[in-house]
Amino acid sequence: MQKPFSLFVGLRYTLARKQNFFLSFVSLVSMLGVSLGVMILIVALSIMNGSIDTLRADALKSVPHVTVSGDRVTANWNEFASVALKSPNVISAAPYLEGEASILYQGNNRFVNLRGVEGVLEADVVENPSSRYRDLLIALTNTENGVILGAQLAGSLGVFISADLSVTSLGSLLARNLADTEVFTVVGYADFGAYANNDTALINLAQARQLFALNSGSQLRLRLRVDDVFNAKVIAEDLFAGYPELNVQSWDEVQATLFNALRMEKLLTSFMLLMIVMIGAVNIVSTLVMVVADKGADIAILRTMGASRSIIMKIFVVQGSIVGLLGTLTGAVLGTLLAANITKISLILEGIINFFTCGSNHYFISHLQTEIKWTEVGLICLAALAISFLATLYPAYRASKIQAAEVLRYE
Repeated sequence: MQKPFSLFVGLRYTLARKQNFFLSFVSLVSMLGVSLGVMILIVALSIMNGSIDTLRADALKSVPHVTVSGDRVTANWNEFASVALKSPNVISAAPYLEGEASILYQGNNRFVNLRGVEGVLEADVVENPSSRYRDLLIALTNTENGVILGAQLAGSLGVFISADLSVTSLGSLLARNLADTEVFTVVGYADFGAYANNDTALINLAQARQLFALNSGSQLRLRLRVDDVFNAKVIAEDLFAGYPELNVQSWDEVQATLFNALRMEKLLTSFMLLMIVMIGAVNIVSTLVMVVADKGADIAILRTMGASRSIIMKIFVVQGSIVGLLGTLTGAVLGTLLAANITKISLILEGIINFFTCGSNHYFISHLQTEIKWTEVGLICLAALAISFLATLYPAYRASKIQAAEVLRYE
C-alpha cells in the first residue's frame, strides 16, 4: 500500500543519510532530551509507588483497615462483629480500646498510646507478616497484666523481657490520682510500623477497661480486616448502612495527612520532571525552525508542484513527531528496565565503590522497592507524544506560509 505523500516526504527528511550535520546533532539532542525525561519520570514514579506501598504496609501493621465506633459498639461489640463477619469481604473482626497513658521504668518516663486487645482475635485481624507477633499476642492473652511494647519504645526505655513497668492512664495523672497505677510485665517487643513503634503498647482488653474506666474519651471500638484495603471504606459503609449512628473510618482516612502529602509530592515531582520532556520539545521546535530555513527552496518546489499548505504542515509534523516518538519509546524501554532492576544496579554500584574505597562501607538503596504501574507508563508516553506533537505545530505553520515565488526568485 502506497504511503501518504506527507508521510513519505517527512520520513525522507528525517531518515535521509545526507543531512546537515548540525541539524542532525540538534535532532539527536532533542530525541535524547525526550528520552531522558520519559526515563527519569518512569523511574521516579516507580520508586515513589514502591515507597507508598511500603509505607502503607508499614502503617497497616497497627492501623486497622476499618474502625467502627459508637455507643452501641461500646455496649455490645459482639453484635456488630457478627454483622460484619456475615459479609464475604470481611476477613475478621476484633474489639480494642485505646487511650493515652504514662509508662515509667527505672526513672524513664514515656507517654504512649496504650491499646487493649483480645489477643486471639487481634492475631487474626492485624496485617502483620511476622509469625512472632501472633505468638506474642497468644502469650499476652495467657499473661495477667502483660504488655507488649513497640520495638523503639522498648529500646528508648531500656526495657528487657519480664521487666515490670508502672502504667498510669492520662486521666488519672490529670486527676492526680496515682492510686490507679498498675504494674505490667513485659511479654515481648513487636513491630508496629515506623509510625507507631516508638509510642504504642498492647495490653489485654480486660485490663484496659479497668485502667481507662474513668476516661470518657476511651471507648471500645471494633476493627475489621477486609479483603480489599483500597475499597475498605465502601465495604464498611455498605455493611453498616442500616446503622447511621455508627462512625465508620477507613485506614486511609485515619492516615489521610500522610498519604495526601505523598500523593501531592508525587504529583509535584511528576510535574517538575515533565519539564525535562518539555525542554526536549523546545529543541524539537528549534530543530524544525532551522529545517524550515534550510529546506525553503524544497518547500517552494513542492508548492509549485501542487502541494497544499496542509500537506506542507503535515510533512513537518511527521518529521518532528518521529523525533518525539523515537525519544519516547527509547525512554520508556530504558525507564522500565532501570526501574525493574534498580535494586540490583545499586548493589553493583555499591560493590564497585566499596572495592575502590578501602576501609569504607557505602550503602545505597538496596532495600528500595519499586512498582511499575503500566497505566502511569502509558500516560507518561502519551504526555511526551502530545508535547512533541504540539512542538511541531509552530514550525509546520511557518513552513506552510512560505511563498514559493519569493523563495524561487533568488534561486
